[in-house]
Amino acid sequence: MTAERTQPATSGTRAERMRAPLAADVIRATAEKHGVCIRPFTMEVGDTTTGELRYVPVPCGSTVESVCLPCARKAKALRQAQCREGWHMTEEPILTAEAPSENHKELLTYRADLVAAYRDVVEHDQAEAEELREEVAGVDAELRQLGMRGRLPALDIPTKRTVKRSTRRRQDAPNLPRRKVAKTTVGREYAGKFRPSMFVTLTCDTYGPVRGDGSPVDPSRYDYRRAARDAVHFSALVDRWWQNLRRVVGWDAQYFATVEPQKRTAPHLHAAIRGAIPHDVIRQVTEATYHQVWWPNHDQVLYAERLPVWDGDTRAFLDPDTREPLITWDDAVDQVEDPAHVVTFGRQVHSKGILGGTEEAGRHIGYLTKYLTKSTGEVVEADTAWLRDHHDRLHAELSVTPCSPRCAVWLLYGVQPKGVTGKTTPGHCKGRAHRRTTLGLPGRRVLVSRKWSGKTLDDHKADRKVFVAQALAAIGIEKPQPDPARLVWRKVEPGDPQVPPRPHLVMRAIAERITWKAEYDRALLAAAGPPGDGPETSATRHAA
Repeated sequence: MTAERTQPATSGTRAERMRAPLAADVIRATAEKHGVCIRPFTMEVGDTTTGELRYVPVPCGSTVESVCLPCARKAKALRQAQCREGWHMTEEPILTAEAPSENHKELLTYRADLVAAYRDVVEHDQAEAEELREEVAGVDAELRQLGMRGRLPALDIPTKRTVKRSTRRRQDAPNLPRRKVAKTTVGREYAGKFRPSMFVTLTCDTYGPVRGDGSPVDPSRYDYRRAARDAVHFSALVDRWWQNLRRVVGWDAQYFATVEPQKRTAPHLHAAIRGAIPHDVIRQVTEATYHQVWWPNHDQVLYAERLPVWDGDTRAFLDPDTREPLITWDDAVDQVEDPAHVVTFGRQVHSKGILGGTEEAGRHIGYLTKYLTKSTGEVVEADTAWLRDHHDRLHAELSVTPCSPRCAVWLLYGVQPKGVTGKTTPGHCKGRAHRRTTLGLPGRRVLVSRKWSGKTLDDHKADRKVFVAQALAAIGIEKPQPDPARLVWRKVEPGDPQVPPRPHLVMRAIAERITWKAEYDRALLAAAGPPGDGPETSATRHAA
């Protein structure tokens, strides 16, 4: 008797077979289900004590769901924990720097001797100067390993070009009261038990009437030039706003803020601020805050068709017709008498008091981090023809708007940017401000003050690891960690035949994650305790 043969799953018509999911898609979906990075990069880890060599998948760390869903969700959870921990703090974060150790002092004394020797020989003996430069770099590395932070004086004293600018406030901006800023960061307590904080939203000014989808009613009258420049310099305006706010309230206000585009693609800021601030003060500071851009004038493109050419002998860009070198950045800035642009906020200002530990606080934390897992282009989807045309016109303006003193777009205006070389392409800058997907939001999406929670994202991640390790240790599961000094990490070279394929690493990570999750669930059940009074209802016993 012959055994029956089952039909393979791939039988049927071609259309039916094409509807079956691909193996790669199945692996990706499974990894996303269990929170495993779908596009890790591989590192080679060697143990100097045992001689063991293994390949470890390291998460990509992307913050965009369309790139890596598990990593983006983990990053968002960390940001939410960071926001929650610092928003309604009742005690000042401890940020007192430790006193320098004797090793610090000895190394710095040795560095001072090296610098003095370098100054003596740099003019006439370049070989010895190079040796001293390498020795100083080694001393600096040792100081970093000892935990020193901050910058040390450079070996070569830079020549500074001092450009005097007027510090008087603009006549069209209202004056602000100024107080001495105290070092305190914790908000005031009311009625002996309430310590409210603030949620603030700031937006850019209007550039013309818009429709419900964010597109201009009349594109020909919409100020695209101002919109592009405001977007490029929005971060500097926000920094000035924090500075003014602290001077007015008289204490070191701390913040957790996110920058998002509106429907009209103009950037706006959502901020959680620790402590209570009167709404009138926030409006007063917003109306009085501005940022002046002291850059060369860039209203008219001078080289649209025939671009400047690079001259290797003079190491400068020349006019294509006269062969005269273009003006340098420093010389162009020296000639500036009026700011090229002034950025201000719009009239739309929203502020609200929030009490810590309430449902409203949690809802606003979710609102702050709502779009952190999406790219700028995904937040504002061009789902109408009008809005697509609006994005195209704004991108066209951003393509001829310089984003920094090193931007290659300056060559279109006859100015040589800082750091210009023969590889610089006139009018082509790789900065994020010029990309179609960012639409002028080149900076960081999350802005966190240094004294917000007293911790970095790595510190918050370490706190989560410690919490999990303690929960597992409570039920007898120990996770020994090797001494980091024993491990040697090396980036895998392309084409290394010993490296396992990425799907293998992802599958192994899925298996490890399932094991870890089961162990952690046991720890949570044990911590919750038995659901009843009887000893036989132990959740730990059932889980085991």
